[in-house]
Amino acid sequence: MDLSQFSSQPPEAYNSSKKSGMPAAPPPAYQHNPAGYPPTFLNQPVPQGPYTQGPYPGQSVVTVQPVVFVTAAPLANPVPDYLAYSIFTMLCCCFPLGVAALIYSISTRDANFSGQRELAEKNSKMARNLNHTGLGIGLAGVVLLIIIQIVIWASI
Repeated sequence: MDLSQFSSQPPEAYNSSKKSGMPAAPPPAYQHNPAGYPPTFLNQPVPQGPYTQGPYPGQSVVTVQPVVFVTAAPLANPVPDYLAYSIFTMLCCCFPLGVAALIYSISTRDANFSGQRELAEKNSKMARNLNHTGLGIGLAGVVLLIIIQIVIWASI
């Protein structure tokens, strides 16, 4: 392998005076700007401190208002969420109404935490009504089952 082909020197036919067809202008003179500060202008005062910024000549100043975040606090007197009642209704009385009551109970808890009293009251009332209805259906089913068993045992 011939290492002369891979030397770092340009080939002999290379002429450095014919690099491109563009006129060769000298680069601008070096100006020392410490630590990334913008260049100073004669009619503008020098900014003080590492983080100060000022408008450049010909640049307009835009004032932006700060963003305001509004956070709601949890309610001081939270509305009852009937979560345990909903779980009992779901497991022991009427599963479909218990699931619906559980969803409204969790929504009530979320509304209590986010400070939305009206929504919490509405969801709490719906959860309570679904729980009462589910409990009524479950109790009616148990009573009906007992009556049917008594009738069957009496006929034997």
